[in-house]
Amino acid sequence: MESVKKTENRYRRISGSWLKLIALVTMLIDHIGLHLLANYEPALKAFLTVGSHSLTLYSVSRTIGRTAFPIYCFLISEGYLHTRDKKRYGIRLLLFALVSEIPWNLVHNGTLRYEKQNVFFTLFLGYCCIAAYERFRDDRKRLLLSLSGLLIVSLLLHADYGIRGMALILVLHLVREERILQGVLGCCILNEGAATIPAFVLTGLYNGERGFIRGKILKYLFYAFYPLHLFILYYLKMHYFGG
Repeated sequence: MESVKKTENRYRRISGSWLKLIALVTMLIDHIGLHLLANYEPALKAFLTVGSHSLTLYSVSRTIGRTAFPIYCFLISEGYLHTRDKKRYGIRLLLFALVSEIPWNLVHNGTLRYEKQNVFFTLFLGYCCIAAYERFRDDRKRLLLSLSGLLIVSLLLHADYGIRGMALILVLHLVREERILQGVLGCCILNEGAATIPAFVLTGLYNGERGFIRGKILKYLFYAFYPLHLFILYYLKMHYFGG
């Protein structure tokens, strides 16, 4: 058993910073596909056909994009474990959820109102699930009430990925010592076929180190990228990709 652990550790070479960067880039590719390429006719034409399956730039971008969300969920659990101020971490997630609502609404339907809420709300609610579990793990009644309340909030908000996203964050936290089990359960929860496997391969290679993203400026730039890139995509969508 010890030799297996040593072998696993030898291949864990990816820091938290690299996971964040990979999640950011794959999210951007996904959103380019969703908001721009979906309205761009050449991107919808097949460039390769294998049997009954046709590949387009749009489909490839959306498949690559399935890597982002599981990594962000994994990082929420890691963030909870390593942050010095758990309350401030949660407030930061909620703050960026609120800030991101305007560009999120605009990029989806061109107005300030949209029936679903952005993924930061899902990350925030998932973080709250972890906090509730850690606080009430020995009090089943309070734990059940807390998780039920968060579930209701998620249903009312219609946040991106919804209940599945919350469940994924909590499950990844509960089995954080078992990377293979994380991948199996994560793929089952998301139910998106093989598209999410690369994400769990990458989190399985995580070495537990922070990496090159240090200091408040870089940290907040990674947070700010989400609303900023949505604003840019909205502008491009309205002016160059047919709205």
